[in-house]
Amino acid sequence: MRRLMLLRHAKSHWPTGVADRDRPLAARGREAAPVMGRYLADELLLPDLVLVSPAKRTVETWEMVAPMLPEKPATQYEPRIYEAKVERLLDVVQEVEGDVRTLLLIGHNPGFEELAHLLTGHGDRYASARMSQKYPTCGLAVIDFAVEHWYAIAPREGRLDRFVTPGSLGEGPDE
Repeated sequence: MRRLMLLRHAKSHWPTGVADRDRPLAARGREAAPVMGRYLADELLLPDLVLVSPAKRTVETWEMVAPMLPEKPATQYEPRIYEAKVERLLDVVQEVEGDVRTLLLIGHNPGFEELAHLLTGHGDRYASARMSQKYPTCGLAVIDFAVEHWYAIAPREGRLDRFVTPGSLGEGPDE
């Protein structure tokens, strides 16, 4: 089995004159990211590898999630995740080495939402309904695959285990 977790970056700020890639987290994002980190730890959703988009808001999200985990997993900053289309994101996932059982990606919409929908064929219907309504900042999709290798992951073959947001955890509104 392989487990893919897709965490959209926390709420970011839109300062005037700052390039998209350099946008920092907003105050609300700095509050939400540790909430999701605690959730990952409490639910034992512990990645073997984390691939992070190099955008400032995704890096800052990871920097606030990581301390909540019992041990910091291997982390790589993957430029192909930034503003990636769904096909590129799927390529990134399928290239992961075989010893990684649980993979966490931290990145952006619309790619993450599209990838989650592309890969999910069945699973928790309530989670699927929530994910279909909106994939807000700090939204986390957990998708399981009955495969032995990441390269074998295919559209509609995943089971959506859960879709969690800070709002669904009672930690403020989803954005």
